Amino acid sequence: MKKNIIAGLDLGTTKVCAVIAEQTENNLNILGFGVAPSEGLNRGLVANISKTAEAITEAMNIAINRAGLSVKELNVGVAGEHITSLRHRNYVTINNPENEITAEDLERLRADVQTIRIPSDRQILHIIPEEYSIDHQGGIEDPIGMCGSRLEALNHVVLASIPAIQNIKKSVERAGYLVKDYVLQPIASSFAVLEDNEKDLGVLLIDIGGGTTDLAIFHRKSIKHTKVIGVAGNQVTNDVRETLGIVTADAESLKKEYGYATEHAIIQDEDIFIKGVGGRGNVKIPLTLLTQIISVRMKELFALIDNELRQTGFKNKIKAGVVLTGGGSLLKGSTELAEEVFGLPARIGVPLDLGTGLSNEVESPEFATVAGLIRGIPGKKSSDQFITVKTSRPERKHNTGKIFKRLQEFFDKL
Repeated sequence: MKKNIIAGLDLGTTKVCAVIAEQTENNLNILGFGVAPSEGLNRGLVANISKTAEAITEAMNIAINRAGLSVKELNVGVAGEHITSLRHRNYVTINNPENEITAEDLERLRADVQTIRIPSDRQILHIIPEEYSIDHQGGIEDPIGMCGSRLEALNHVVLASIPAIQNIKKSVERAGYLVKDYVLQPIASSFAVLEDNEKDLGVLLIDIGGGTTDLAIFHRKSIKHTKVIGVAGNQVTNDVRETLGIVTADAESLKKEYGYATEHAIIQDEDIFIKGVGGRGNVKIPLTLLTQIISVRMKELFALIDNELRQTGFKNKIKAGVVLTGGGSLLKGSTELAEEVFGLPARIGVPLDLGTGLSNEVESPEFATVAGLIRGIPGKKSSDQFITVKTSRPERKHNTGKIFKRLQEFFDKL
Protein backbone atom coordinates (compact mmCIF):
# COMPACT_ATOMS: atom_id res chain seq x y z
CA MET A 1 0.00 0.00 0.00
CA LYS A 2 1.31 3.46 -0.91
CA LYS A 3 0.79 6.71 0.93
CA ASN A 4 1.19 10.26 -0.32
CA ILE A 5 3.25 11.85 2.44
CA ILE A 6 4.30 15.47 2.83
CA ALA A 7 6.55 16.85 5.56
CA GLY A 8 7.04 20.47 6.58
CA LEU A 9 9.73 22.19 8.65
CA ASP A 10 9.35 25.71 10.06
CA LEU A 11 12.71 27.12 11.15
CA GLY A 12 11.73 29.84 13.62
CA THR A 13 13.89 32.10 15.75
CA THR A 14 12.36 30.76 18.98
CA LYS A 15 11.27 27.26 17.96
CA VAL A 16 11.56 24.67 15.19
CA CYS A 17 8.32 22.92 14.19
CA ALA A 18 7.99 19.76 12.12
CA VAL A 19 4.86 18.11 10.74
CA ILE A 20 4.24 14.93 8.76
CA ALA A 21 0.91 14.47 6.97
CA GLU A 22 -0.77 12.09 4.56
CA GLN A 23 -2.79 13.33 1.60
CA THR A 24 -5.94 11.26 1.24
CA GLU A 25 -8.51 11.57 -1.55
CA ASN A 26 -10.39 14.39 0.12
CA ASN A 27 -8.32 15.64 3.02
CA LEU A 28 -5.09 15.80 4.96
CA ASN A 29 -4.34 13.44 7.82
CA ILE A 30 -1.73 14.82 10.20
CA LEU A 31 0.35 11.85 11.36
CA GLY A 32 3.08 13.47 13.43
CA PHE A 33 4.03 16.82 14.91
CA GLY A 34 7.11 17.95 16.82
CA VAL A 35 8.46 21.15 18.38
CA ALA A 36 11.97 21.90 19.64
CA PRO A 37 13.58 25.06 21.09
CA SER A 38 15.58 26.99 18.51
CA GLU A 39 18.94 28.48 19.45
CA GLY A 40 20.70 28.51 16.09
CA LEU A 41 18.67 31.19 14.28
CA ASN A 42 18.52 34.95 14.52
CA ARG A 43 15.80 36.97 12.77
CA GLY A 44 15.05 34.13 10.41
CA LEU A 45 18.69 33.51 9.48
CA VAL A 46 20.81 30.52 10.45
CA ALA A 47 23.44 31.81 12.87
CA ASN A 48 24.77 28.41 14.00
CA ILE A 49 24.47 25.38 11.71
CA SER A 50 25.20 22.81 14.42
CA LYS A 51 22.58 24.14 16.84
CA THR A 52 20.03 24.50 14.04
CA ALA A 53 20.67 20.91 12.93
CA GLU A 54 20.22 19.69 16.52
CA ALA A 55 16.86 21.48 16.79
CA ILE A 56 15.75 20.02 13.45
CA THR A 57 16.75 16.53 14.59
CA GLU A 58 14.85 16.90 17.86
CA ALA A 59 11.66 18.21 16.25
CA MET A 60 11.75 15.62 13.45
CA ASN A 61 12.39 12.73 15.85
CA ILE A 62 9.27 13.66 17.81
CA ALA A 63 7.18 13.93 14.62
CA ILE A 64 8.55 10.67 13.17
CA ASN A 65 7.97 8.79 16.40
CA ARG A 66 4.35 9.93 16.50
CA ALA A 67 3.79 9.25 12.80
CA GLY A 68 5.30 5.78 12.88
CA LEU A 69 7.10 6.37 9.58
CA SER A 70 10.22 8.16 8.41
CA VAL A 71 10.70 10.78 5.69
CA LYS A 72 13.79 12.14 3.99
CA GLU A 73 12.54 15.20 2.10
CA LEU A 74 11.08 18.31 3.73
CA ASN A 75 9.32 21.48 2.62
CA VAL A 76 11.19 24.18 4.52
CA GLY A 77 9.91 27.64 5.43
CA VAL A 78 12.14 30.62 4.63
CA ALA A 79 12.11 34.08 6.23
CA GLY A 80 14.55 36.89 7.02
CA GLU A 81 15.13 40.46 5.91
CA HIS A 82 17.12 39.18 2.93
CA ILE A 83 13.80 38.36 1.21
CA THR A 84 12.75 40.79 -1.53
CA SER A 85 10.11 40.64 -4.24
CA LEU A 86 9.42 42.21 -7.61
CA ARG A 87 6.74 42.14 -10.32
CA HIS A 88 7.81 41.05 -13.78
CA ARG A 89 5.78 40.92 -16.99
CA ASN A 90 6.78 38.59 -19.86
CA TYR A 91 5.23 36.84 -22.87
CA VAL A 92 5.62 33.96 -25.31
CA THR A 93 4.12 33.40 -28.75
CA ILE A 94 1.84 30.44 -29.45
CA ASN A 95 3.00 28.56 -32.53
CA ASN A 96 0.96 25.35 -32.70
CA PRO A 97 -1.50 25.03 -35.62
CA GLU A 98 -4.62 25.43 -33.47
CA ASN A 99 -3.14 28.34 -31.42
CA GLU A 100 -4.24 26.43 -28.31
CA ILE A 101 -2.41 27.26 -25.09
CA THR A 102 -0.94 24.23 -23.29
CA ALA A 103 0.90 23.51 -20.05
CA GLU A 104 4.14 23.58 -22.04
CA ASP A 105 3.48 27.22 -22.92
CA LEU A 106 3.14 28.08 -19.24
CA GLU A 107 6.42 26.30 -18.60
CA ARG A 108 8.05 28.41 -21.33
CA LEU A 109 6.79 31.54 -19.58
CA ARG A 110 8.24 30.33 -16.30
CA ALA A 111 11.58 29.44 -17.93
CA ASP A 112 11.73 32.91 -19.45
CA VAL A 113 11.37 34.52 -16.01
CA GLN A 114 14.34 32.45 -14.81
CA THR A 115 16.53 34.43 -17.22
CA ILE A 116 15.86 37.89 -15.77
CA ARG A 117 18.83 39.78 -14.37
CA ILE A 118 19.06 39.70 -10.57
CA PRO A 119 21.92 40.47 -8.16
CA SER A 120 24.67 37.82 -8.15
CA ASP A 121 24.09 36.99 -4.48
CA ARG A 122 20.35 36.33 -5.00
CA GLN A 123 18.31 33.44 -6.31
CA ILE A 124 14.69 33.12 -7.35
CA LEU A 125 12.65 31.46 -4.62
CA HIS A 126 9.17 31.65 -6.21
CA ILE A 127 7.63 32.64 -9.53
CA ILE A 128 3.91 33.10 -8.88
CA PRO A 129 1.70 34.25 -11.79
CA GLU A 130 -0.68 37.00 -10.70
CA GLU A 131 -2.70 36.97 -13.92
CA TYR A 132 -2.47 36.09 -17.59
CA SER A 133 -3.33 37.99 -20.79
CA ILE A 134 -4.10 36.48 -24.21
CA ASP A 135 -3.69 38.81 -27.17
CA HIS A 136 -3.75 41.77 -24.73
CA GLN A 137 -7.00 40.62 -23.09
CA GLY A 138 -6.17 40.53 -19.37
CA GLY A 139 -7.66 39.16 -16.17
CA ILE A 140 -7.34 35.48 -17.13
CA GLU A 141 -6.72 33.05 -14.26
CA ASP A 142 -6.13 29.82 -16.19
CA PRO A 143 -5.28 30.11 -19.90
CA ILE A 144 -4.81 26.40 -20.64
CA GLY A 145 -7.13 25.30 -23.46
CA MET A 146 -7.81 28.85 -24.64
CA CYS A 147 -6.70 30.09 -28.06
CA GLY A 148 -4.48 33.00 -29.02
CA SER A 149 -1.20 33.99 -30.58
CA ARG A 150 0.41 35.81 -27.64
CA LEU A 151 0.36 34.66 -23.99
CA GLU A 152 1.49 37.20 -21.41
CA ALA A 153 1.92 36.88 -17.63
CA LEU A 154 2.34 39.25 -14.73
CA ASN A 155 4.47 37.41 -12.18
CA HIS A 156 5.23 37.93 -8.51
CA VAL A 157 8.90 36.96 -8.17
CA VAL A 158 10.39 36.31 -4.72
CA LEU A 159 14.17 36.58 -4.31
CA ALA A 160 16.31 35.19 -1.48
CA SER A 161 19.94 35.47 -0.45
CA ILE A 162 22.00 32.55 -1.79
CA PRO A 163 24.16 32.26 1.38
CA ALA A 164 21.02 32.27 3.57
CA ILE A 165 19.48 29.44 1.52
CA GLN A 166 22.77 27.50 1.53
CA ASN A 167 22.96 27.71 5.34
CA ILE A 168 19.43 26.36 5.64
CA LYS A 169 20.32 23.54 3.23
CA LYS A 170 23.46 22.64 5.22
CA SER A 171 21.52 22.63 8.50
CA VAL A 172 18.80 20.36 7.11
CA GLU A 173 21.34 17.99 5.54
CA ARG A 174 23.45 17.83 8.71
CA ALA A 175 20.29 16.70 10.49
CA GLY A 176 20.01 13.87 7.94
CA TYR A 177 17.31 15.21 5.62
CA LEU A 178 16.97 16.78 2.17
CA VAL A 179 15.14 19.96 1.18
CA LYS A 180 12.34 19.16 -1.24
CA ASP A 181 11.20 22.78 -1.64
CA TYR A 182 11.75 26.16 -0.03
CA VAL A 183 8.58 28.14 0.74
CA LEU A 184 8.42 31.77 1.84
CA GLN A 185 6.87 31.70 5.30
CA PRO A 186 4.06 34.27 4.78
CA ILE A 187 2.98 32.40 1.65
CA ALA A 188 2.94 29.12 3.59
CA SER A 189 0.93 30.77 6.37
CA SER A 190 -1.55 32.13 3.83
CA PHE A 191 -2.33 28.56 2.68
CA ALA A 192 -3.32 27.72 6.25
CA VAL A 193 -5.24 30.74 7.56
CA LEU A 194 -6.76 32.72 4.67
CA GLU A 195 -10.10 32.08 3.02
CA ASP A 196 -10.53 32.34 -0.75
CA ASN A 197 -13.04 35.18 -0.51
CA GLU A 198 -10.57 37.19 1.58
CA LYS A 199 -7.88 36.75 -1.08
CA ASP A 200 -10.39 37.88 -3.69
CA LEU A 201 -11.56 41.02 -1.88
CA GLY A 202 -8.09 42.02 -0.71
CA VAL A 203 -6.42 41.02 2.55
CA LEU A 204 -3.26 41.78 4.48
CA LEU A 205 -1.67 38.82 6.26
CA ILE A 206 0.70 39.67 9.13
CA ASP A 207 2.63 36.71 10.56
CA ILE A 208 4.35 37.85 13.78
CA GLY A 209 7.09 35.44 14.77
CA GLY A 210 9.90 35.65 17.28
CA GLY A 211 12.56 37.17 15.04
CA THR A 212 10.68 38.50 12.01
CA THR A 213 7.25 39.69 10.98
CA ASP A 214 6.18 38.45 7.54
CA LEU A 215 3.67 40.20 5.28
CA ALA A 216 1.64 39.02 2.32
CA ILE A 217 -0.93 41.07 0.41
CA PHE A 218 -3.58 39.35 -1.71
CA HIS A 219 -6.08 40.90 -4.10
CA ARG A 220 -8.32 39.33 -6.74
CA LYS A 221 -7.21 35.85 -5.62
CA SER A 222 -3.52 36.44 -6.36
CA ILE A 223 -0.54 37.52 -4.30
CA LYS A 224 0.51 41.12 -4.91
CA HIS A 225 3.27 41.87 -2.40
CA THR A 226 5.48 40.15 0.17
CA LYS A 227 7.84 41.62 2.75
CA VAL A 228 9.82 40.48 5.80
CA ILE A 229 10.41 42.99 8.63
CA GLY A 230 13.00 42.50 11.35
CA VAL A 231 10.75 43.64 14.21
CA ALA A 232 8.85 40.91 16.04
CA GLY A 233 8.05 39.23 19.35
CA ASN A 234 11.62 38.96 20.64
CA GLN A 235 12.05 42.73 20.41
CA VAL A 236 8.92 43.18 22.54
CA THR A 237 10.33 40.76 25.11
CA ASN A 238 13.67 42.58 25.09
CA ASP A 239 11.94 45.92 25.70
CA VAL A 240 10.24 44.45 28.79
CA ARG A 241 13.54 42.95 29.97
CA GLU A 242 15.54 46.16 29.57
CA THR A 243 12.91 48.51 31.00
CA LEU A 244 12.07 46.43 34.06
CA GLY A 245 15.57 45.01 34.62
CA ILE A 246 14.55 41.35 34.64
CA VAL A 247 15.86 38.22 32.93
CA THR A 248 14.61 37.24 29.46
CA ALA A 249 12.62 34.20 30.61
CA ASP A 250 10.69 36.28 33.15
CA ALA A 251 10.10 39.03 30.60
CA GLU A 252 8.68 36.50 28.13
CA SER A 253 6.40 35.04 30.83
CA LEU A 254 5.15 38.49 31.83
CA LYS A 255 4.42 39.37 28.21
CA LYS A 256 2.47 36.18 27.55
CA GLU A 257 0.55 36.03 30.82
CA TYR A 258 -0.24 39.69 31.50
CA GLY A 259 0.76 41.70 28.44
CA TYR A 260 -1.55 43.71 26.18
CA ALA A 261 -0.75 45.34 22.85
CA THR A 262 -2.80 48.42 23.73
CA GLU A 263 -4.25 49.94 26.90
CA HIS A 264 -7.65 50.17 25.21
CA ALA A 265 -7.94 46.36 25.48
CA ILE A 266 -7.44 46.26 29.26
CA ILE A 267 -10.70 45.45 30.99
CA GLN A 268 -9.48 46.19 34.53
CA ASP A 269 -6.14 47.53 35.69
CA GLU A 270 -4.32 45.53 38.36
CA ASP A 271 -0.96 45.26 40.06
CA ILE A 272 1.43 42.51 39.01
CA PHE A 273 4.61 41.28 40.67
CA ILE A 274 7.93 40.82 38.92
CA LYS A 275 10.84 38.78 40.21
CA GLY A 276 13.81 40.69 41.52
CA VAL A 277 17.34 39.84 40.35
CA GLY A 278 20.04 38.86 42.82
CA GLY A 279 19.11 39.95 46.34
CA ARG A 280 16.27 42.18 45.31
CA GLY A 281 12.78 41.21 46.35
CA ASN A 282 9.70 41.12 44.17
CA VAL A 283 8.56 44.44 42.73
CA LYS A 284 4.96 45.50 42.21
CA ILE A 285 4.05 47.39 39.03
CA PRO A 286 0.70 48.37 37.49
CA LEU A 287 -0.49 46.38 34.47
CA THR A 288 -0.76 49.63 32.53
CA LEU A 289 3.02 50.15 32.83
CA LEU A 290 3.75 46.73 31.30
CA THR A 291 1.22 47.44 28.56
CA GLN A 292 2.79 50.82 27.77
CA ILE A 293 6.20 49.14 27.29
CA ILE A 294 4.73 46.54 24.95
CA SER A 295 2.47 48.96 23.10
CA VAL A 296 5.33 51.22 21.96
CA ARG A 297 7.02 48.42 20.02
CA MET A 298 3.79 46.95 18.66
CA LYS A 299 2.66 50.38 17.42
CA GLU A 300 6.06 50.82 15.75
CA LEU A 301 5.67 47.45 14.01
CA PHE A 302 2.15 48.17 12.76
CA ALA A 303 3.17 51.69 11.68
CA LEU A 304 6.02 50.21 9.59
CA ILE A 305 3.57 47.83 7.95
CA ASP A 306 1.02 50.59 7.33
CA ASN A 307 3.74 52.68 5.67
CA GLU A 308 4.63 49.68 3.47
CA LEU A 309 0.97 49.39 2.48
CA ARG A 310 0.81 53.04 1.47
CA GLN A 311 4.09 52.95 -0.44
CA THR A 312 3.02 49.93 -2.47
CA GLY A 313 -0.37 51.50 -3.24
CA PHE A 314 -2.42 48.61 -1.82
CA LYS A 315 -3.89 50.34 1.25
CA ASN A 316 -7.21 51.07 -0.48
CA LYS A 317 -7.48 47.52 -1.88
CA ILE A 318 -7.56 45.73 1.48
CA LYS A 319 -11.35 45.32 1.64
CA ALA A 320 -11.36 42.11 3.71
CA GLY A 321 -9.14 43.62 6.40
CA VAL A 322 -6.14 42.32 8.31
CA VAL A 323 -5.41 38.76 9.46
CA LEU A 324 -2.89 38.39 12.28
CA THR A 325 -1.18 35.06 12.80
CA GLY A 326 2.04 33.65 14.24
CA GLY A 327 2.94 33.42 17.93
CA GLY A 328 3.02 37.21 18.30
CA SER A 329 -0.65 37.47 17.38
CA LEU A 330 -1.52 35.69 20.65
CA LEU A 331 -0.65 38.89 22.54
CA LYS A 332 -3.91 40.17 23.99
CA GLY A 333 -5.26 43.28 22.31
CA SER A 334 -3.39 42.69 19.03
CA THR A 335 -6.51 42.90 16.87
CA GLU A 336 -7.68 46.05 18.67
CA LEU A 337 -4.34 47.76 18.04
CA ALA A 338 -4.31 46.60 14.41
CA GLU A 339 -7.78 48.08 13.82
CA GLU A 340 -6.65 51.32 15.47
CA VAL A 341 -3.47 51.69 13.36
CA PHE A 342 -4.71 50.38 10.00
CA GLY A 343 -8.30 51.59 10.21
CA LEU A 344 -9.38 48.15 8.98
CA PRO A 345 -11.16 45.16 10.56
CA ALA A 346 -8.77 42.58 11.99
CA ARG A 347 -9.00 38.97 13.11
CA ILE A 348 -6.68 36.22 14.38
CA GLY A 349 -5.72 33.63 11.76
CA VAL A 350 -5.95 30.02 12.94
CA PRO A 351 -5.03 27.10 10.61
CA LEU A 352 -8.16 25.95 8.77
CA ASP A 353 -9.35 22.58 7.43
CA LEU A 354 -6.46 20.50 8.73
CA GLY A 355 -8.39 17.28 8.45
CA THR A 356 -7.94 14.38 10.82
CA GLY A 357 -5.17 12.91 12.94
CA LEU A 358 -3.24 15.28 15.19
CA SER A 359 -4.81 18.40 13.69
CA ASN A 360 -5.81 19.76 17.12
CA GLU A 361 -2.12 20.10 18.00
CA VAL A 362 -1.47 22.63 15.24
CA GLU A 363 -4.75 24.56 15.44
CA SER A 364 -3.02 27.66 16.79
CA PRO A 365 -1.70 30.83 15.12
CA GLU A 366 1.87 30.03 16.17
CA PHE A 367 1.79 26.96 13.90
CA ALA A 368 0.35 28.71 10.84
CA THR A 369 3.55 28.39 8.79
CA VAL A 370 4.17 24.71 9.45
CA ALA A 371 0.49 23.98 8.79
CA GLY A 372 0.78 25.78 5.45
CA LEU A 373 3.91 23.87 4.46
CA ILE A 374 1.81 20.72 4.06
CA ARG A 375 -0.91 22.48 2.07
CA GLY A 376 0.93 23.40 -1.11
CA ILE A 377 3.95 24.80 -2.93
CA PRO A 378 3.54 27.98 -5.02
CA GLY A 379 3.71 27.26 -8.74
CA LYS A 380 3.76 23.46 -8.35
CA LYS A 381 1.32 20.83 -9.54
CA SER A 382 -0.50 19.05 -6.74
CA SER A 383 0.90 15.74 -7.95
CA ASP A 384 4.46 17.01 -7.40
CA GLN A 385 3.93 18.08 -3.80
CA PHE A 386 4.09 14.72 -2.08
CA ILE A 387 6.55 11.93 -1.39
CA THR A 388 5.17 8.49 -2.22
CA VAL A 389 6.17 5.89 0.36
CA LYS A 390 5.36 2.22 0.71
CA THR A 391 3.95 1.24 4.07
CA SER A 392 4.29 -2.52 3.50
CA ARG A 393 7.46 -4.23 4.71
CA PRO A 394 9.89 -5.07 1.88
CA GLU A 395 10.62 -8.73 1.19
CA ARG A 396 13.88 -10.08 2.55
CA LYS A 397 15.22 -11.06 -0.89
CA HIS A 398 15.47 -7.37 -1.85
CA ASN A 399 17.61 -6.39 1.15
CA THR A 400 20.94 -7.17 -0.52
CA GLY A 401 20.14 -4.93 -3.47
CA LYS A 402 19.17 -2.12 -1.13
CA ILE A 403 22.42 -2.43 0.79
CA PHE A 404 24.46 -2.17 -2.42
CA LYS A 405 22.37 0.80 -3.51
CA ARG A 406 23.00 2.62 -0.22
CA LEU A 407 26.73 1.88 -0.47
CA GLN A 408 26.78 3.26 -3.99
CA GLU A 409 24.96 6.43 -2.90
CA PHE A 410 27.42 6.81 -0.02
CA PHE A 411 30.48 6.65 -2.26
CA ASP A 412 28.85 8.93 -4.84
CA LYS A 413 28.63 11.64 -2.19
CA LEU A 414 32.32 11.39 -1.31
